[in-house]
Amino acid sequence: MCGIVGILGKHEVSPTLVEALKRLEYRGYDSAGIATVNEGTLDRRRAVGKLVNLSDLLVHEPLAGKSGVGHTRWATHGAPTLTNTHPHRAGRVAVVHNGIIENYRDLRADLSKAGISHQTETDTETVALLAQHHLDQGASPEEAARCTLARLEGAYALAFLFDGESDLMIAARKGSPLAIGHGDGEVYIGSDAIALAPMTDRITYLEEGDCAILTRSSIKITDAAGQPVEREARTIRIDATRIDKAGHKHFMSKEIAEQPTVISDALAAYISSDAGNIRLPGEGIDFANIDRIVMASCGTAYYACLTAKYWFEQLAGMPVEVDFASEFRYRTPPVTEGTAALFVSQSGETADTLAALRYCAGKASTILAVTNVPESSIARESDLNMSIHAGVEIGVASTKAFTCQLTVLLLLALKAAHARGRLSDDALKAKLAALRGLPAALNQAMSIEPEVRGVAQRLAKSRDALFLGRGLMFPIALEGALKLKEISYIHAEAYASGELKHGPIALIDENMPVVVVAPRDALFDKTVSNMQEVMARGGKVILVTDAGGAAEASDGVWQTIVLPDIDDVLAPILYALPMQFLAYHTAVTKGTDVDQPRNLAKSVTVE
Repeated sequence: MCGIVGILGKHEVSPTLVEALKRLEYRGYDSAGIATVNEGTLDRRRAVGKLVNLSDLLVHEPLAGKSGVGHTRWATHGAPTLTNTHPHRAGRVAVVHNGIIENYRDLRADLSKAGISHQTETDTETVALLAQHHLDQGASPEEAARCTLARLEGAYALAFLFDGESDLMIAARKGSPLAIGHGDGEVYIGSDAIALAPMTDRITYLEEGDCAILTRSSIKITDAAGQPVEREARTIRIDATRIDKAGHKHFMSKEIAEQPTVISDALAAYISSDAGNIRLPGEGIDFANIDRIVMASCGTAYYACLTAKYWFEQLAGMPVEVDFASEFRYRTPPVTEGTAALFVSQSGETADTLAALRYCAGKASTILAVTNVPESSIARESDLNMSIHAGVEIGVASTKAFTCQLTVLLLLALKAAHARGRLSDDALKAKLAALRGLPAALNQAMSIEPEVRGVAQRLAKSRDALFLGRGLMFPIALEGALKLKEISYIHAEAYASGELKHGPIALIDENMPVVVVAPRDALFDKTVSNMQEVMARGGKVILVTDAGGAAEASDGVWQTIVLPDIDDVLAPILYALPMQFLAYHTAVTKGTDVDQPRNLAKSVTVE
């Protein structure tokens, strides 16, 4: 959530700042602004709503300067109003901030005692006021920033600009990601490499507690202890940061269509050339000596973990506990020796997931991560990071990242099953052969889109929906309900099919659509029995199944969506596809903002 960019450049920075902010729109925001220093004078422009409003403002009120910072805000403290929009300014200081300053009330009280009042509802204004207070006491800009940072509690990525300082920017991070870009006589900062890609391919990621003093000719970084440090500059692949829609109407549509390709990339990264083994990065993990696995994640990644629980328990015979990362550490769960802790996060910066990881550090025998950003905090702080190879995902509602997470988690489960003697060499080869056929099955399943579009046009008229599934299909039902509510704003809930009689059946009437996810597997007959209970009460069933299931159970259903036959173990990955299509086309029919749904952010870097 939120996005930061900053430039110490050779040319006018306002247009470039706005373009960089556009590349961060996917993170979610409700207002935007920029500040520049022009011939020593600090000024700013801000607008509520989409970036086009800021662009329009800059046409009528241009902002000159070759030094500047920009920000897209996702409201936490205070409504999305012009007064609360970043950058915040106090006297000679302008500040942009991602994160939450947890002790801002105490800081406000201290500033109030000094006769300094606040004008906004935000926690960020307190940072600017505090820095200006130190300047008033004779501190230099660098001293003012450092003294301010020493008082802050919480999570932040921060950038400071100062009136009278055309060749100075100060950046710091604690809990929220921030990167430095290296140019030819220029320097940049950004929330991630995507924002900086058009300007440079050389990136330095700040680490936890780092503070960077930036000029056009120097970068001085100190760590959390205030000691000078060197941070590695990495060359990124520019093609990996492309964010065009490639002819699709929405990024979500493009990312759904990319799934066969990116899953193929993930499989190629981990399956050996002879297709007989699974290669893990580095030294891998000795699953034979792991007693149990605890998993913690948020949102869609949590449902990926729920699916993996079935795989690890059924294939590898390993006990698995899955929890919401936002709840995990508050239970103070015992993490004993012989426990592997696994964390799944697309961005690798999800605040709750990172906090859960740090709770387990030093307790679990191994920390595993499944992320889409190898340079992220979660990836770096793990013993073993499994990159999902999904490429940049712009749509807030995760699609290709989810199926790539499932693919990598299944590979880990198969690796564990083989290491623990539950899967022979030949059986592993058979499963890997089936997995390698998954991209083709997904390609074939893409043909259901026109049919699903028709179903979605009818579903769009509903106010509520239920999703049902059993076994491996239960997490997919949960994911389907989440997708629908995220982007179409239709209230949707999911239940394990067997739980229908324990409450949710009271909701069934002729106005309630019920999506039943039921390949013809070992649990099919039980799921169909639950489906019949829905139909007996007038509920409108949308059955998602395969050809065998459709032939056996389609009579009387409202709509049937038929997928290719597939190995039961792989079914969750394939059956995610109709859930995505259904949500997407329902949202398109309703005319909602598919890629940037209201109130949501792509990367949740605050609790």
